[in-house]
Amino acid sequence: MFVIVLAAVAAVVLMTFAWEVVRRTGSGGWADVVWTFAVGLVGAGVALAPADGADPVRQGLAAVLIGLWALRLGIYLWARTWKTDEVDPRYVQLTRRWGGWGLKAWVFLMIQAAVVWLLALSIRAAAARPEAEIGWRELVAVAILIVAIAGEGLADAQMATFRKGGAGRGRVMDSGLWAWSRHPNYFFQWFGWLAWPVMALDPGYIFGWTALIAPVFMWWLLNHVSGVPMLEAQMLKTRPEAYRAYQARVSRFLLLPPRRR
Repeated sequence: MFVIVLAAVAAVVLMTFAWEVVRRTGSGGWADVVWTFAVGLVGAGVALAPADGADPVRQGLAAVLIGLWALRLGIYLWARTWKTDEVDPRYVQLTRRWGGWGLKAWVFLMIQAAVVWLLALSIRAAAARPEAEIGWRELVAVAILIVAIAGEGLADAQMATFRKGGAGRGRVMDSGLWAWSRHPNYFFQWFGWLAWPVMALDPGYIFGWTALIAPVFMWWLLNHVSGVPMLEAQMLKTRPEAYRAYQARVSRFLLLPPRRR
């Protein structure tokens, strides 16, 4: 219980730090950077914290996996935020509602802190599974994380290439992974969270069911709250005809063969 409380406190402190950073810089992108590293730090911390009957190898594996995930995404977001002067349209909309990066923004970032904590619960459930040797579940979890990290990295790289030289202005990225999903980066981000229930679920391990929180919550968050809906609304606003045609032939989230034009 102490580990769970400490994780909540750490998440609040880290996202309060994120609030201070975005207040000083005016760029909401730094909130995403800090959030990603917060998931990695808090997740690795709860994975490695002592647990009765837990296998230290599994705990270390869980810490390494979430650390690699956070490192890849965090570095990518850091580089993107550092290099560009463009403001994330999601945060433009939100700050208009808030009237800037004041107290309302802090409350929003505390919601993100709660997300960090919820995800950490799933990681803890997987890492602390008691009295069980390392086996096929861990191998499958590693494979899922590797595919997720590689897939998200490839989707981000394809989009970055598309945007170079102004190629993306007025057009829609519809090649590579983006021909199979309108949001392949989000899909792979969600897919990676399936690793934790694979590692954790066991009929005799009640806390293991907590690991389902991560994939279920991230599906809802990305599909219905801060991910897909906000970006699609922005794309329909800036390039309506091209994006509607894209919506008609490409899957919204899951990777599926494109429909014929």
